[in-house]
Amino acid sequence: MKIEPVILEGNTYRLEPLSEAHISALTLAGSYESIWQHMRYGMVTTEEKMRAWVLDMLARQEREGDLPFAVCHLQSEQAIGATRFMNIDHPERGLEIGGTWYTPSFQGSGVNTEAKYLLLKYAFEELGCIRVQIKTDIRNIKSQRSIERLGAVREGMLRNHVIRQDGSYRDSVFYSIIESEWTEIKYRLEELLLNRDGDRKASD
Repeated sequence: MKIEPVILEGNTYRLEPLSEAHISALTLAGSYESIWQHMRYGMVTTEEKMRAWVLDMLARQEREGDLPFAVCHLQSEQAIGATRFMNIDHPERGLEIGGTWYTPSFQGSGVNTEAKYLLLKYAFEELGCIRVQIKTDIRNIKSQRSIERLGAVREGMLRNHVIRQDGSYRDSVFYSIIESEWTEIKYRLEELLLNRDGDRKASD
């Protein structure tokens, strides 16, 4: 798998390589504590903390472990969140989609469906992945429902998987989509996106 920065563009959102140029917009988008409640980074709600977070993501990219993206709204041309490929396993042709967050005003807008569609399509059709993994905190029911809506299979839970910022132990729920499932999931996601776009046009 050749992992390198790439722009993935949909009908409403664009995933572009994360850079320091996104810090200002992401500071505004990420200024809500509710975003970070179940994330491992603490409360990234100031420009100083966002700069540190972006630099950390870029350092991870340099180590060839992650490929971070800013999620941008095409109409406003503003970054409204972030996501990334992580835990990239070249020999086994697998990776994880994670570190995903969106500003509250765009949650429920279809951004997660379109962003995950773009990432999954690239992973399976361009990188040749045979497995894509997604995990979340056992307490994050909203995230679990979003992952399940994609069609991912719940594989199980790792107990005491990581230590949260507050020192408590996190159980992580693991999901996956494998190569043989992608075609069916792709068509279903495309139908969801088509219906969303149709509903939006009908209301214009």
